[in-house]
Amino acid sequence: MPRKRKVIIQFFFLALFFLVNSLLFAQSEQPNSSKYTDTIVLKNNDRVIGEIKEMENGVAIVKTDYSDSDFKLKWIEINEISTIQSFLIILNNGKRFNSNLKKNDSIGKVSLISHGELQIVDIIDIVYLRPVEKSFFSRFKASISVGFNYTKSDNLKQLTIRSNLDYTNKYLMVYGAYNRVTSSQDNTNNVERTDGNLGMRYFLKRDYFLILSSDFLSNTEQKLNLRLATKFGYGKYFVHNNRTYFGGALGLVWNNENFSDIDNTNQNSLEAFTSLELNMFDIKDFSLLTNLTVYPGITEGGRFRSDFSLDLKYDLPLDFFIKLGGTYNYDNKPVEGGSKDDYVIQATFGWEKD
Repeated sequence: MPRKRKVIIQFFFLALFFLVNSLLFAQSEQPNSSKYTDTIVLKNNDRVIGEIKEMENGVAIVKTDYSDSDFKLKWIEINEISTIQSFLIILNNGKRFNSNLKKNDSIGKVSLISHGELQIVDIIDIVYLRPVEKSFFSRFKASISVGFNYTKSDNLKQLTIRSNLDYTNKYLMVYGAYNRVTSSQDNTNNVERTDGNLGMRYFLKRDYFLILSSDFLSNTEQKLNLRLATKFGYGKYFVHNNRTYFGGALGLVWNNENFSDIDNTNQNSLEAFTSLELNMFDIKDFSLLTNLTVYPGITEGGRFRSDFSLDLKYDLPLDFFIKLGGTYNYDNKPVEGGSKDDYVIQATFGWEKD
């Protein structure tokens, strides 16, 4: 039963990812009837007229009539902006609006309407834009990267997969990830490691948010058939601008685990959790995402677990990228025959869809 359950969960995450990615691709192939009337003026006085598709992580993507490729503009280089589209707008203080943007007489500022009232904000304070009239599936972002190694000696084969997706609207972000490493070699046992998550964040005032998520991990090194951890917590972004996101969260976890030790141990426990996440994306073509979560036991006194992940990505043309990723897991009370810790480092080549 545990093995079957693990396969079902893995299949669900893969199916969900590829379904969303296929729908995103199909949506991107549909013709766009926009008249391209959004106007951007840069600090060097260059003017770009087109359709703003989105702005995230400090980069605005603009579609124009005079280029087959979308323009990517650094948000900090923009002096003036005027749009007719209605956007979901997020400021660095966590405030969220649905409004268009109007040119303001002051350089570096823009006017928007919130609850019928005119507000003037600094352009640099805007950290996220996405058109609100776009279809449901156009609000998803997804990426997948794959790596494969083969060595003739001992017939070594290794496959690695890293993937993620997210959906954002005014108050909610839904996200998921699926990562897998499989390795087979003559005269040794196969090595398998799979982890993933599916969750949501509900955003409150001043960059606070609620978290509800379910994480899973399967790991032969730690004799772990399946760990399914359901989290509920409360968090906040401490830094939220066009260069860096930095936030933290804390809460409770209900943890269900099934091991492949001699006793086929199956246990449930309640844990606390606290986590920190750093996302840096204004490093030229590089971006860095890292997360550390610790789990002190509540019903299992003296138990302590931790998860750490890091992804360094280098952007290539045409939405391709190279990614170096790593994950580390620690458990100070493993089952008999299991390892206290395990880690994996993955170098992959992939593609993402905004």
